[in-house]
Amino acid sequence: MNAMSHEFSYAKALAASERVNWRVEDIIGGDRRLDFNKPFMPEALARTAPLDFLDAGAKLTLNHIRANGYLYTFGLVEEFILPFVLDHARPMLAQDDVRTRALLRFAMEEAKHIHLFRTFEREFEAGFGTRCEMIGPAEQVAAAVLAHHPLSVALLILQVEWMTQRHYLDSIRDNAGLDEQFKSLLKHHWMEEAQHAQLDTLMVEAIAAGCTAGEIDKAVDGYLEIGAMFDGAFKQQAAFDLDALQVKTGLRLDAEQCDRVAAVQHQAMRWTYLGSGISHPSFLRSVEALAPAQATRLAEVAGMFS
Repeated sequence: MNAMSHEFSYAKALAASERVNWRVEDIIGGDRRLDFNKPFMPEALARTAPLDFLDAGAKLTLNHIRANGYLYTFGLVEEFILPFVLDHARPMLAQDDVRTRALLRFAMEEAKHIHLFRTFEREFEAGFGTRCEMIGPAEQVAAAVLAHHPLSVALLILQVEWMTQRHYLDSIRDNAGLDEQFKSLLKHHWMEEAQHAQLDTLMVEAIAAGCTAGEIDKAVDGYLEIGAMFDGAFKQQAAFDLDALQVKTGLRLDAEQCDRVAAVQHQAMRWTYLGSGISHPSFLRSVEALAPAQATRLAEVAGMFS
């Protein structure tokens, strides 16, 4: 295993986290309402444009459905990140105060994000008016993920953290066409996930230090198994979103159009949640430091999810 190339530390992440420190109550609720006349998600993630048989109104509705699923999926993931981080922090509670404080803030912020996304869900349902079916339940997803090797789980979390950074910086932060309230939620989430990406890099490094080369290879296999599980779930989510679109708009798409919506949206989710994270240079650098051949393998896998 090669040394990881970064300047991350528990102390730096802790200091940055303490500077950010926002409250859910300050960014959602009251007069801060979602504007359903505007898209919530950038087209780079929503990918409604290829569905040329949908009019502008239907595409906007699908964009909103995808945005709801986007934050729901983050909440789903954070349901297993929270216990994983706490388990990682526990063995050294009395040995390294800064590390312990940084990881406990990591866990606290993930709990806050779950609260944020549940609050958003209520706001969305009130404004959208149509129920959207979601994959899950979260408890079963968390159990399935956490049954894997800790390094497999840490790699998945690291992918998610870098994925979040890429989404916000590449297609959300400077996108003037998106609803400002939804952008605000993503901005505040991104502000804390920036520290989480650093902390999870350190967690990957610490867990891998106790693994043999063979165990690292098996952990990457496990990471890909989790990814395949989520890929199947996203195919189901695309079907749920198609149903919600037809109920909300009153559209009755023919079989070919339904297949097209489901296929395009499944591939959009594959890029959103898998490809954009697996291909992130910082994620691949962490894997390369563990096992260069596995980094090459993951870079090739990422192409499936573009």
